[in-house]
Amino acid sequence: MIAMDFSISRKTIFALITLAAISFYITYLFSSCIASNMSKGMPKWRHNPVVANEIPLIQYSTSVRVVSLLESNETDISPKYRLFREQGLHPVRQLPSALVIGVKKGGTRALLEFIRIHPDVRAAGSEVHFFDKNYHRGFQWYRSHMPPTLEGQLTIEKTPSYFITKEAPRRVQMMNPSTKLLVVVRDPVTRAISDYTQAASKKPEMKTFEEMVFINGTVGSIVDTSWGPVKLGLYYKYLTRWLKFFPLSQLLFISGERLILDPAIELKRVQDFLGLKRVVTEKHFYFNTTKGFPCLFKSEGHSAPHCLGKTKGRNHPYVNPVVLQRLRDFFRPFNMRFYQMTGINFGWA
Repeated sequence: MIAMDFSISRKTIFALITLAAISFYITYLFSSCIASNMSKGMPKWRHNPVVANEIPLIQYSTSVRVVSLLESNETDISPKYRLFREQGLHPVRQLPSALVIGVKKGGTRALLEFIRIHPDVRAAGSEVHFFDKNYHRGFQWYRSHMPPTLEGQLTIEKTPSYFITKEAPRRVQMMNPSTKLLVVVRDPVTRAISDYTQAASKKPEMKTFEEMVFINGTVGSIVDTSWGPVKLGLYYKYLTRWLKFFPLSQLLFISGERLILDPAIELKRVQDFLGLKRVVTEKHFYFNTTKGFPCLFKSEGHSAPHCLGKTKGRNHPYVNPVVLQRLRDFFRPFNMRFYQMTGINFGWA
């Protein structure tokens, strides 16, 4: 009886071991199936790892858009662009897709300095004067004066004299009929005084503003429309030329006065016009009470607060109020025509 009980116990143990082995095998098959199905839904990884410091790195098989850094606009030999080249990204020089075409002493330099804060904007550092003085050099020469850009970055060039150059509209259209054009305009009277002030700073012997603005130099005579500072203020005349080659929708008119009083508002319009994300905002500006001009907390090449050069925001000479009124009366009908053409009332007195 005792021997029989011992025999049954051995059979029971053997059966339990067999059952456990079968359960383990079924569990293994089930787990393998799940793992196989999960792997089919996982992203594929490359099997050609890049070796750096003897440690293999796994590369994910996807395309990555490199977003330009806020401290952009360095030259192509900058450390950032050397790093891009090392990564196989090659900045190239492109013809501009947007131009600041005018007007002189309207605020074009301020506009360029403000918009180039944007990480997706790169601009030629100086006025290239291609469409007025250097057109004979060809587009390859023009391209060589542009900054290198990455995919997604916008190239801009500023030369205010383009606005009044007779041949410029046709030449720009031949380059690219889709070019976006930015025109900074300012009250023609204050613009003329600013224009004169700049010229007088280089020629101390220059006659007074009152003597220059009238044909015979006396207040009661006719305004001299052949004098550059006055002639340039006839904005409608030059705009008529541009509208023969470009639709009004491709021109953005920026108020030089508002650019000083509230730069963030005008930059919002500029960014929308250029199809850019609104990056440049109020946080980038502060008002310098000494210069009476907005300055930047941070700008290209300056990590500290920075204002435009000393030539910007010059003090204007005293001008007889009677002369100012004569000029306002002279420009009024031309301003009204300009308002009608642009659909904007700039509020010049």
